[in-house]
Parts: sequence; C-alpha cells; structure tokens
Amino acid sequence: MATAPPLEFLPPRLDGRVLALGRLVLPLWLRWRCRIAAVEVEGMATLVEAMRSFQAGESRLLLAFRHPSLDDPLSMARLLWVELARAGRRQGLRFDPAPTGQFLFDRGIPLWAGPTMGWLFTHLGGASIQRSKLDLPALRTARKLLLEGPHPFALAPEGATNGHNERLSPLEPGTAQLAFWTAADLAEAGRHERMDLLPIGLQYSFIEPVWGPIEALLCRLEEGAGLVPDPGHDLDPTRLHGRLVRLGERMLEQMEAFYRDKVHLALPEACAPAAATAADSADPESTPGFGPRLQRLMDLALRRVEQSFGMQPCGSLTDRCRRLEQAGWDRLYPARPPDAEPPSPLARALADRLAEETGAQLWHMRVVESFVAVSGSYVRERPSQERFADTLLLLWDTQCRIQGQTANQRPRLGRRKVRISIDRPIGVDGRLADYRRDRRRAVQALTEELQQRLEGLIVPSPLD
Repeated sequence: MATAPPLEFLPPRLDGRVLALGRLVLPLWLRWRCRIAAVEVEGMATLVEAMRSFQAGESRLLLAFRHPSLDDPLSMARLLWVELARAGRRQGLRFDPAPTGQFLFDRGIPLWAGPTMGWLFTHLGGASIQRSKLDLPALRTARKLLLEGPHPFALAPEGATNGHNERLSPLEPGTAQLAFWTAADLAEAGRHERMDLLPIGLQYSFIEPVWGPIEALLCRLEEGAGLVPDPGHDLDPTRLHGRLVRLGERMLEQMEAFYRDKVHLALPEACAPAAATAADSADPESTPGFGPRLQRLMDLALRRVEQSFGMQPCGSLTDRCRRLEQAGWDRLYPARPPDAEPPSPLARALADRLAEETGAQLWHMRVVESFVAVSGSYVRERPSQERFADTLLLLWDTQCRIQGQTANQRPRLGRRKVRISIDRPIGVDGRLADYRRDRRRAVQALTEELQQRLEGLIVPSPLD
C-alpha cells in the first residue's frame, strides 16, 4: 500500500441526463438487485404539500430520513422520483422541476465502492463530506443548497447505517444545525420562506417467510466459526435463537483469544463454559457478561489503534471509529503544500511503509465497526425473521472483515418491501429566538425532537 494524493472534496454536478437514466434504471435495480418488490408510503399527502410549498417559494425543505440499510438512498430516490411524482399527478399537480433531492454522502464510499460510485453520486446531485472532521467545503455547499438550491436537501441524521430495522442510532447534531443555519440565513436576507424539517422513516420487511434462508445463512456462519450446524435444520425460532447466541459467543471467544494471545492485550481468561446446550444458550443471560465482554474487547482493540495513532479515547465506540478512520485517511492521503519539493526515494519509501502499517491498524477498526452493533437482546426482545436477518447480516459483515473479504455483496434472503413513513414537518423558524439565545441547547432540543419523531415511525415486525 502506498500513499495517495489528498482526498479532495467532491462537489455536486447534477446532470439531467444521468438523472433521467437513473429514473429508468431504478425500478429494475430495486427489484432484481435489492429484491425490493413493493413500496408502501404512509403520509404521502404531507410530502406532496411540502413539495408544493417548496416549489411555490413558500418554504425551504430538509428531508431527514432513517438510515438502517445501504439500500436507503435507492428507497429515497424511489420515493421522490416515482411515488411523489405519481401522487402529485393524482392531485392535479405537475411538479417543475421533476422531484429529486440533493444530499451529502460519505467521502469514504468511493474508496471502498469505487470511483464510479463517487461520479454517480455527484452527478445525481450529491456532495461528499468527511464525517469525522470539520469539512468546511461540504458544510458550505450544504448550506448554500439548502438556501438556494432548486431541490429539497436530504440527510440521514444518524450519520451511517446501523443494520437495525427497528432501532434508531443516536442522532448527530449536524442536521439540526443545518436547519437553524438556513432559518437564520433566510431571516438575515429578509426572505419569508419557512424552514421545514421533514422526518421520514424507512423500514424493510420480508414479503414471504424466509426462515429457510435464515437457517442456511446461520449454517454458513457457524461453519465459518468452526461450529457444527444443526443436522436437522430446525426452523423453530427458539432453537434458531439458541444457535445465534452460540455463534455470537463463539465468535467473541475466538476474537478474545486472538487479541489476548496474539496481539497481547490485557484480556482476562474466558470464563464462559466451553460448551452449552442450545436450550441453555437460548437466553443471553446464560452466557455471563456477553455484553460487557464484547464492549471490553471493542474498547481494547480501539485503544490499541488509538495508541498507534497517538490519540486518546474520546466518545462512543462509533465516534472513536470515525475519528480513527479520519486519522487513517490523513496518513494515507496526506495534504502536501503546493510549493513542497518532491520527496526523496527514501522519504517516499518511509511514507509507503507508514501507509502499510496504517492499513493494518485500520483493519482492527473495521472489525470493531462491524461487530459493535451486534446485540444479544435485539432478537430476544422480538424474535421476528426481520430481526434475525438484521443480526445475522451484521455477523456476516464481521466475518467478512476478519477474513479480509469485502462486505459489499451481502446475501439477499428474500423479496422485501420498504415501508416509507412521512411525519408532519417540524417548523424551525419558531425556534430561531431560542437558537439565538443558546445555540447548543436549541440544536440539542431540535435533535431530540427529531429523534423522538423518527423513533415513533418504527413499526414492530410481525411474529410468525
């Protein structure tokens, strides 16, 4: 691995031809690649009115959507490009320009998904952002588009996917801050548009029973962890949950042994029984301290990387992963002064060596990033096929990371439908006086309300 040029900001280059092609390809891509065969929209009248108001110059509009899956941008595109346009026509409205949205996307996506994806996102109206630092070009662009852009702006307040259809990650304050900036900019310019923040929920469920594919994926993961799958292939959810807990315990034991015996972190000897029956394992309480053990392992793994980068632990595990990612990018894509002399061959070799070591250290962070969302209680609380699938796919991601494979080609367990729920808009203008008195408290209050609204849009998955 060698050092590369600095990561440049990727500005939006919205191209009507690319957008038109996307509108044609999207339905087929959703059905055949993502296996999303149906779309249900609740609250469409609210979105139609919000778009009408936006295009009439009565409001500026920020769409804040849940982000449980990598398929969410496609679902949002389906909502705006197809469902909204269709609903508008039914009400005798013809939106001009045709509905779409501009957005921010993680600058890391073109690094793991390829530069073609970066090109596509920018030509669909997206701008890149480096999430773990003050990315001023990205923030200025988002602020300008929110104030003057011809289309609504869309953001995922969670900042990243969490792999859980029925759990919302803590929201980051950036969405609320952008909404307040826009409201303040409108007031300062003497403009009379409202600033509306519209919560949108996304949730996926299977159209048919998929217990067979779930059990098949569980078998693959068990074999990957050195476990013998159930020869009877029992599809009873209680038995499957026992096997799921046993798999999580086995993966944790192997990772603990690796970090304790090979990486020499200060981990205690495993105290859990070497073997347990499926019935005993069906309750996570039968595996003593699984949650604390997992948290301790993740913490120590990140501390090792932080020490190698000369950093101190700060924030949640997710916050620490993002800070380490940014520190790794700063090493792998170092900024160079424009008048700097070309490095000598020795300096270049040392920089390449540092890049190799950085890549190795970031491997530990990636494993933590995949495993940190795994929870022993998520399935136990509601053993639905959707929750089983969420957890198994997170474990599949983790095994891929550990084995040095890409997690881009996730298994598709069956045909799905996406439920898109649109809440009533949150008016930001009425909070502007509070924002001017105490910006931090106002941003926090708006973030908390948005969190409550998005959580209220989650519907429990059905139990079979």
